[in-house]
Amino acid sequence: MNKQDKIYVAGHRGLIGSAIVRNLRARGFENIVYRSHKQMDLANQDAVRRFFEREKPDYVFLAAAKVGGIQANYSYPADFIYINTMIQNNVIHEAYRSGTKRLLFLGSSCIYPKMAKQPLRENYLLTAPLEPTNRAYALAKIAGIETCWSYNLQYGTQFIGAMPTNLFGPGDNYDLEKSHVIPALLSKFHAGKVKNLKEVEVWGTGKPRREFLYSEDAADACVHLMNLSNRKIKPLLGSDEHASGEFSPPLVNVGSGTDVTIKELAKTIAQVVGYQGKIVFNTNRPDGTPQKRLDVNKLKDLGWSYKISLKEGLQDVYERDIKQIHGNVQ
Repeated sequence: MNKQDKIYVAGHRGLIGSAIVRNLRARGFENIVYRSHKQMDLANQDAVRRFFEREKPDYVFLAAAKVGGIQANYSYPADFIYINTMIQNNVIHEAYRSGTKRLLFLGSSCIYPKMAKQPLRENYLLTAPLEPTNRAYALAKIAGIETCWSYNLQYGTQFIGAMPTNLFGPGDNYDLEKSHVIPALLSKFHAGKVKNLKEVEVWGTGKPRREFLYSEDAADACVHLMNLSNRKIKPLLGSDEHASGEFSPPLVNVGSGTDVTIKELAKTIAQVVGYQGKIVFNTNRPDGTPQKRLDVNKLKDLGWSYKISLKEGLQDVYERDIKQIHGNVQ
């Protein structure tokens, strides 16, 4: 990307989208365009078409999506599959029509089978059943990958997917009904500290293993991928199976390559927050997938590795978000 290129960040107010905007500005990119949901509903085909015809962005980061934790995914599967597939189809198709040079589609590690071998490699996609609690969301993201793949094959576009592990960072969603595990636990343990609660409940057994990445690191990886040379990005565009017989989808795992148990995560968050009560695991609540750890060798081979540790990221987001939202208690 050149500094004068026009860059569209869809979902610029979200966790990863806002981090991408900060990363681009820090690198000296100023010609960045975005629209809030009130200004443009990405599920509205006509609105998206008018936007692309007017702006004609050179590069697109597709970070807009309806997201949520286990409870939200379980409760609103129709919303997750409908809204996300509409957003993806509209943005990807109009990016092609307007002549966008490259598009980076943000997916999720939940695209991989529930019981897949660990760590998760990119070519494990579509090899076994998905985790049922977030299947609708995962299928929407898989459809987005297939759409990028299809446009690359048919039209010669350079549309790739970045599949982040579980992300956390500034501006996350701290609504306990809709949030992911880290913001939910940060809020719970902070409330436990403020209210001097004797115990704080954590869903599940605490045994599942999860990988986490700070959103600022994830954004840096996305910008790194978008900046790859034509030679390096070509193998990431997806294989033509009819010609090669090789199953190689157009995606790159984005993560740290390390994981922790939910129990270990809860203890670390309690330490960061300064909560000294008891941690109780509610085994009547679902655990989800037993383990999700990404194989990040492809990303490392492309010259990128994470820099911010889990505890460093937790300390930063606790100071920047939780204390501001819920009150500063020493």
